[in-house]
Amino acid sequence: MKIRDSIVATVTLAISTVAMAAMVGSGAYAQAAGAEARGVHALSSVLAHTLCTDQASVVTLAAVAPEVVR
Repeated sequence: MKIRDSIVATVTLAISTVAMAAMVGSGAYAQAAGAEARGVHALSSVLAHTLCTDQASVVTLAAVAPEVVR
């Protein structure tokens, strides 16, 4: 029983590794990550314009989170 569980776990790990590699290699992961980054940028822009009415605050907000600008 223990050997069978080990074999099933190994096969499952191999299948999931291949599936993850296929997902990353297909470009779908990059597309989803890009869409998420654009969404975060849009949300932070809306919040910056809503919460920070003066230009100095917007510059400070952008300096704190430079990964959002990309």
